[in-house]
Amino acid sequence: MLTGQALLYFIYVVAAASVILAGEAFYLSLASRRSRRAAVNHRLRRLADDAPAEQTLQSLLRERGLTDSGDFVSGFVWLNRLYTQSGVTGNPMTFAVSFLLAGLGLALLLWLLIGLSALAALLVFLAVGFALPLLVLRRACKRRILKFARQLPDALDMIVRSLRAGHPAPVAIALVAREMPDPLGTEFGIVADEITFGLSMEQAVRKLSERVGFEGLHLLSVSLSIQAKTGGNLTEILANLSSVLRERQKLGLKIRALSAEGRASAWIISLFPVVMFLILMLVAPSYYGKVWGNPLILPVFLTFGIWALLGDYIMYRMVTFDF
Repeated sequence: MLTGQALLYFIYVVAAASVILAGEAFYLSLASRRSRRAAVNHRLRRLADDAPAEQTLQSLLRERGLTDSGDFVSGFVWLNRLYTQSGVTGNPMTFAVSFLLAGLGLALLLWLLIGLSALAALLVFLAVGFALPLLVLRRACKRRILKFARQLPDALDMIVRSLRAGHPAPVAIALVAREMPDPLGTEFGIVADEITFGLSMEQAVRKLSERVGFEGLHLLSVSLSIQAKTGGNLTEILANLSSVLRERQKLGLKIRALSAEGRASAWIISLFPVVMFLILMLVAPSYYGKVWGNPLILPVFLTFGIWALLGDYIMYRMVTFDF
């Protein structure tokens, strides 16, 4: 028989074990739900709403700045293409107006509260309302293309295995759309839906290349076009293309490793004057004396600032390679 103190210790152990097991069960449940959400791409989430497949396809195209047939909406094709390839979802007008209003609000705030000159406020408005959204879209586009490029060889290998198992090409593409995460899963899902609703595989892949902007998809489109017109082994074509894309990725990683020193030098050289200026202003505010009242200080700072940005751009181009 257990004594009173031993029974108390036993109750403590059971309570602690119960708390630990309950916490572990909650964590595993949360992690499993999170992994399921991460494994499902954006298109499959939309299809889970029990909406018709054609309506889902049209909504996916519209939120990327395209018409229901997959063409560009705006007459500014380069801007529409940049928005589409960035992967930003939503109304393009809402995206543009939000930045314009933010730039206008910030410019008015600086003009009224701080006493910023009208010309400087106009420059702030142009920078936030026009330059910043372009930079955001370009960065998002570059990151999305890099992620798509990493996923594409695996997708081609999956299509090759499906074709060798006897499935037709549209079924293989639909399999990739179900199994792969974004951005590739949704893009190949749009291709599968377009093929289902009447487009040829060659046309659907060509539209895919325009939506994504990755050069490897252009190679895929050309390969499918040649195969459709002259015949050939599609499985072998896709397997060779997958191998080529993997080798290009390896080459790109080698180039990035070799140019790492140049990129680090560019950052250090660019930031060193700014950091030293801020340190001097912090530890010795009177170091520059009355130089700030000199009328030449603004043109000099502007000239050397532009010169430094030009040097940064040259260094960036020296360590950036197309492969």
